[in-house]
Parts: sequence; structure tokens; C-alpha cells
Amino acid sequence: MSYVFNPEAVTSVPVVGRAERFPVRRVYCVGRNYEEHAKEMGFTGREPPFFFLKPANAVVPVEAGATGSIAYPPLTKNLHHEIELVVAIGTGGKNILAADAHKHIFGYAVGLDMTRRDLQNEMKKQGRPWSIGKAFDQSAPIGPITPVAAAGDVANAEIYVQVNGADRQRSNVAKLIWNIGETIEHLSAAWELQPGDLIYTGTPEGVAAVVAGDTLVGGVGGLGTLTVKIA
Repeated sequence: MSYVFNPEAVTSVPVVGRAERFPVRRVYCVGRNYEEHAKEMGFTGREPPFFFLKPANAVVPVEAGATGSIAYPPLTKNLHHEIELVVAIGTGGKNILAADAHKHIFGYAVGLDMTRRDLQNEMKKQGRPWSIGKAFDQSAPIGPITPVAAAGDVANAEIYVQVNGADRQRSNVAKLIWNIGETIEHLSAAWELQPGDLIYTGTPEGVAAVVAGDTLVGGVGGLGTLTVKIA
């Protein structure tokens, strides 16, 4: 098969303990999935889950022990960090029951959902899509994927991010409003999940701005850390 131009290489993420890499197909994100974060964004209660997407090439894979780099994006003066547990899908399906969701998970990783908050807020006011605030270049840094068998008790793991050594976000995955299985059930009712899909499961309270020169170190218990510098 020939193309009118050479296609972009497939975005892929390193896998702990394996030479093979995880090819990224789609990036799904869950909005306001920790109660305290929902409150700090002006909402309360257990609202139905909702989703947005980032392009696969917004993913910035960071090798274990390395410091990744992302550029401070244009058009914003209020770039926020959102630390998240990322679920990597290894077996596809649709209308997956929460009780069966574990059968479809390849592994887990630490991710950052970087957000142009000022642009997102302006789109909310106008009732327009959030894409300009969420789906920009380099908006989805991610660390290596740990296969399920080596990941430990992810559902009850600590999740945190520090900026220049100071705590910004610190919580526990157990505080998800919609847990991992429930999220996959809702998501797979709307889209047929496929191997290579990543699910950013939501962020806890404490989101705040970062500036050029800041270093972020995030982690989820059992999955190592993700280090990213804002260039």
C-alpha cells in the first residue's frame, strides 16, 4: 500500500519487564472522577461518568528512571497538572460488565492529564467542546506500563504528584467515584474498546498551575514514578 505522504510512526509506551512496547490506539479520559476534585471544580455528588478524548500522538512516553520533557503550550497562561492512574486495555470488547473488566486490562501506568485550564473554562462558559483545553500536543505524559500480574493492589494504591519537591496532589485510587470496573463498563457501552486503548481514570483534588522550569514527579503505589519537566 502506498500513501500520499509517509504516515506518522505509531505512538508506543514502554512495558515494565518486556522488550515489546504497547502501541497506543486511543486515549480516553474520565472527567471529575474523584469527589473532592469534583467539589473544587464546582460540582458535588456522584454524577454519571463522562468522557473526553486526546489524540494518540498527544501521549509523551517517559522511560523508567528518565525525566521527560514537555513544552509549555501556546495560548494559555494557566497550565494545570492532573495526576492519574492509567489503564491499558489488552483485550477489546463492548458492553463489558464491571465484574468482567479485569479480563480486558493489560496493565497500569502513571499519567498526567495536562490541561489549559483558562481555555477549558472559557469553552465551558460558551457551552463548547473542551478539545482546545485538553487535547493539545504533549498533553498526556505517561510512564511505563506495568502488566497486571506485577502491579499489585492498584485499586487501593496511593496516588500523588509533587511539583519541585512539594506535594500538590495526594489521595488514594480507592476514592474514585466510578472505580476501574465501572468506568470500563460505562465506556465500553459507548465505544467498542480495542487493544491499545488507554484510559486516564481521573484526578484527585489539588490541581494547580505549573510554569516553565517546573519539575513534576507523580506516582501510583506499585507502579513507580513519572518525572516530567516543563520546558
